[in-house]
Amino acid sequence: MRNSRIFGVVAGAMSLALVVAACSGGATPAPGGDNPYIAIVSKGSQHQFWQAVQKGATDEAAAKGATITYEGPASESEVDKQLTMLQTALDKKPAAICFAALDSKAATPLLEKAKAAGIPVVGFDSGVDSDIPVTTVSTDNIAAAGEAADKMAELIGEAGKVAVIVHDQTSQTGTTRRDGFVNRMAEAYPNIEVVAVEYGAGDPVKSADLAKAIMTANPDLKGFFGGNEGSAKGVLNALKEAGKEGAIVAIGYDSGQQQIDAIRSGVMAGAITQNPVGIGAKCVEAALDAIAGKTLEKNIDTGYFYYDKTNIDNPEIQAVLYQ
Repeated sequence: MRNSRIFGVVAGAMSLALVVAACSGGATPAPGGDNPYIAIVSKGSQHQFWQAVQKGATDEAAAKGATITYEGPASESEVDKQLTMLQTALDKKPAAICFAALDSKAATPLLEKAKAAGIPVVGFDSGVDSDIPVTTVSTDNIAAAGEAADKMAELIGEAGKVAVIVHDQTSQTGTTRRDGFVNRMAEAYPNIEVVAVEYGAGDPVKSADLAKAIMTANPDLKGFFGGNEGSAKGVLNALKEAGKEGAIVAIGYDSGQQQIDAIRSGVMAGAITQNPVGIGAKCVEAALDAIAGKTLEKNIDTGYFYYDKTNIDNPEIQAVLYQ
């Protein structure tokens, strides 16, 4: 499969060795004991993607004898709440922090505090505009979204109007997925017009409202790209409400249950699946390496696949679906 790649996922079974904060974002007392403590602050908790990242981190920490806390705001629009969580994590004096930024700039002052305290920071999923993280563990979102654009172009005959809904324009995942798709269309498909790029905050309801407005303004629309799980759900819900399931090509990102069901039924043409369990595992592994003083590559690519009804049951795809 062109431009697709995936890394193996390290998993363990020693779950009793782990202390994990609730994904709802409640504060957790600093863990005790001799195990290295890693604080993990995620972008959210509402999507299956983040639950899969947590599983990867939990299993890897258990296997390696580390203690973690894992928390994220209820919504990916709650930047201030995430920053509060990051400050709370710093106050616990962890050996390392793993951080997935909702806003690639807003966290810089707190990351400076981590650096001053000698606490290594590992970025995951979404990077920050800073050289403070010792590495960032993520999907190559430019390449993945570019492949989604290629698939879209093929399905609509390389001509017509398409639209993009992504989660935000403040995180690097939002901007790189947007740019990967839009730039590929501009570079390779002169007869395809991207008529709208909208931001739904990863909220299926808001994303559906945006998708319906785009369809109203563009009755000849041929395709939608939904740039994360919530965006893709919103597109699917809008198509159903508008009675346009199957009439407009939908390509998504991530692989929650609703997208899997839609691909099996033919309502969604396909989607990009990341390796969230691998992302969680690799961020803990990188944090432990940083604690040990090892030099890390600036980026750790955890891979992706494009999947549709022709390959969804392949073992390599089944291994990285979030259901």
